Formats: sequence, structure tokens, C-alpha cells
Amino acid sequence: MRTYTPSANEIERDWYVVDAEGLTLGRMATEVARVLRGKHKPTFTPHLDTGDHVIIVNADKVVLSSGKADAKMVYRHTGYPGGLRSATYAEMLDKKPADAVRRTVKGMLPKNRLGNQMLRKLKVYAGPTHPHDAQNPKPLNLDAARARV
Repeated sequence: MRTYTPSANEIERDWYVVDAEGLTLGRMATEVARVLRGKHKPTFTPHLDTGDHVIIVNADKVVLSSGKADAKMVYRHTGYPGGLRSATYAEMLDKKPADAVRRTVKGMLPKNRLGNQMLRKLKVYAGPTHPHDAQNPKPLNLDAARARV
């Protein structure tokens, strides 16, 4: 029996919107990465981008569990000698919440050109509005990612 591989014109891409208010960052990011990768579809193929577009709103209201916001560090390098910069997730969520969420989802995607292609389908906004109403996004239910407070 031959392995089924979908062609480019057979791949259908849907749009989903996620309201991140009160969601745990890691649990939300795993589900978003799964949808971006296309693992929720029966036509999933590891070497093709079969995933859907995801819009995340209210990124500034995402929560981290058990004090991770102050303990977990985010590192980046400027490219110059001695240019390692660090910040906590709490600082990152205060200054650039969309970048903090995008960075978390990026870490759960493949580290190659295919992962970059999947990451381009992710749109993150700190506030409750987004400019993608014309795509008629469907809500993505992530009740399992709700913070257990």
C-alpha cells in the first residue's frame, strides 16, 4: 500500500482565533503549535506544511504557573561579543507580550525552513482586536489550557 501525500491544491487552510485571557502559556502554545503544524488533520504529513492559520488575541493576559514568570529567563544575543541579554518572562510579558507568546510557540515548532513557514501563519496581538475579520476565523476551544487558580 502506498503512502498518501496531499498535493498543494488539496491542502485547505482554515483560520482560528484564540482568546488567551486566563490561559496558561505553555498549554496554549502546545495546542497552537499542533494546529499550525496540521497534526489535527487526517492529511497530516511531517514534511509538508498542512496546518492552519491561528490568531491569538489578548496575549497580554496570558498567565504562567507556579512562579515561572519571575524565575524563567529569556535569552537573546545581539551578535556582538559579550552581547548576551537576559530578561524574565514577567518583564517580557510587560514590555512585549506578543513576542513572548510568539517565542513560546516558535520553540514548539520544527527548527528548519518548514518551521519558519508554519510560524508565518501565526498572528499574535496584545489587545482584544485583530485585523483578520475578513477571513471569518473560527474560535479554537482550549478549555484544557485554562489556568487552575
